[in-house]
Amino acid sequence: MQKLVSDEEIQRIAEAVGYRDSSRTFTLRKLIYFFLLAAMPQWKSFRHGADVGPLYGLPTFHYSTVSKKAKEVPYDIMKRLLALIVSKCSRQTRRSLRVVDSTTVTVGKNRLPWAPYHGERAGVKLHIAYSPESSLPADVMETTGLRHDGPVGEPLTNAQQVLVEDQAYVKIERLDRFVEQHQLFVIRMKDNIELHQKNLETPFQHILIGSSRLHVPVGDETMPIDQASPGIDLSRCKATRHSGRDEPLPCVCGNHCRHVPTTLDRVEVFFRWVKPYLNVPTLCGTTENVVYNQRFAVFMVYGLL
Repeated sequence: MQKLVSDEEIQRIAEAVGYRDSSRTFTLRKLIYFFLLAAMPQWKSFRHGADVGPLYGLPTFHYSTVSKKAKEVPYDIMKRLLALIVSKCSRQTRRSLRVVDSTTVTVGKNRLPWAPYHGERAGVKLHIAYSPESSLPADVMETTGLRHDGPVGEPLTNAQQVLVEDQAYVKIERLDRFVEQHQLFVIRMKDNIELHQKNLETPFQHILIGSSRLHVPVGDETMPIDQASPGIDLSRCKATRHSGRDEPLPCVCGNHCRHVPTTLDRVEVFFRWVKPYLNVPTLCGTTENVVYNQRFAVFMVYGLL
């Protein structure tokens, strides 16, 4: 972190979001280090971090000091720092993939009253645009748990990359717009979308998305979506469970199926690694700034690793 991000860059980001760091002891940079360290050794709370922080090079401080500062620092600072780190760690690849999916972190509803979810649970959702080529989250957006994935997926697209999304992001108008804007994409379809059936005897390639193993035809066979605009044909894909069981699943459609690599590591694998190993389920605080500061710090640690 010291090699990648200078004090001047942190200062510029703080000024850009309108935050002035008035502390002379527990500075903004020390707060950033606290959150980065909290992810790796999996600190359980601000009090825990204050007790063991000096062992990791942090100055001695009272846990209320870091708690107070974490509440006042806008989480947009961490979000911009993540983008800066990713930009410095990523390598550009031609016609790369952009896998968009989301994950939800839930707790009891009394802990996050500003983020209701379902029943007795509250939660926040993180929408990730993941780059398999660089193994890094290219973009991250935060919402409360009840926010639907569809609208959030709009700003996560990138016309320079092949977009790969799960069924939660499907909307017929979006598919029409992707074709009109020459956006290359592969999207797993919903159950209620009717498709004209064709018998395809072509060999299949394999990609992974969601919980399914998808079989993508090598040839140019297409199948139009009934609800799509006339003349828009999308390449047809078949899907079966990753376990190999023969169960009907939504097919996957797109205008770039043939050029997707043979095996696409699922973004869920990224989530399954980050959640247990980088302390994602643990919340040091309950305010919006604390929760999102801690979440973005996790992805910063992942990028640094």
